[in-house]
Amino acid sequence: MIEARGLTKRYGSKTAVDDLTFTVRPGVVTGFLGPNGAGKSTTMRMAIGLDRPTKGAINIGGKAYRDFPAPLTEVGVLLEAKAVHTGRSAYKHLLAVAQTQGIPRRRVDEVLALVGLTDVAGKRVGGFSLGMGQRLGIASAMLGDPGVLILDEPVNGLDPEGIRWIRTLLQALAAEGRTIFVSSHLMSEMALTATHLIVVGRGRLIANTTVEEFIRQASGDLVHVRSPQAARLSETLARDGVTVTTTGLDTLDVNGLTAQQVGEAAFAAGIPVFELTPRQVSLEDAFMDITKDAVEYTHGQTPAPRVPSATSTGANA
Repeated sequence: MIEARGLTKRYGSKTAVDDLTFTVRPGVVTGFLGPNGAGKSTTMRMAIGLDRPTKGAINIGGKAYRDFPAPLTEVGVLLEAKAVHTGRSAYKHLLAVAQTQGIPRRRVDEVLALVGLTDVAGKRVGGFSLGMGQRLGIASAMLGDPGVLILDEPVNGLDPEGIRWIRTLLQALAAEGRTIFVSSHLMSEMALTATHLIVVGRGRLIANTTVEEFIRQASGDLVHVRSPQAARLSETLARDGVTVTTTGLDTLDVNGLTAQQVGEAAFAAGIPVFELTPRQVSLEDAFMDITKDAVEYTHGQTPAPRVPSATSTGANA
């Protein structure tokens, strides 16, 4: 279990983490989400003692990370997969790490097999692809067979097979009762991997809930309707607090009424309905909506494509 209580980190006048309180429980994959600059990496660094909190504390299993005599056997960490001597082989890198913690040599072979790097174990890490480097980082995190895993963007650089592999791995580790705390900007993957979410923005807690509840709250009452009298149904449903959007010749999206309420209104008006489907927004849409006021870095507007004139395209050529 990971517990943060009043966790705060300031760098001069900049507050990177602002009074965060949350608990990451064992047995589930907990996703840690937030826009760039939200304080996710700083929080993870404080969890393992790389940064000292300005105020508050974050403990693992009731202890500060520095108090573990062999921390890799308690907490597996992946913050920067490239933090490896590029002249070493994958095997020698893992062996060197293992020997600092009293971890037996056989465990090196086990984690290399776990992450699919056995065939390249003797190759220098400097020649690894981004995805292979990520796999090596995960092998390092798993080296001590820890009960807690803290992973920052573990799917970065992985191909689709690798992404599915780590999703399955994390869910299996959680099912064993381990504590899994993982950050990612890949919302579609987080929706498939995580059960619980902790969402931050500008260093502050925005949401601490299940993935299902997070999406449900963002979706509200959104219902897709198909009717041969869509225009008439739209007029029937129009009222304060209800938004009706025409999405096709015979389809509507209704926001502000439940599917039951839409069906009852259509029945009362004698309007046939062929489809009545509650809709949910994606995790990505829910995340974008809830964090829209907490984005530190915004993108400029994408310019409209330039349409070439006849003369510029060489119309007479």
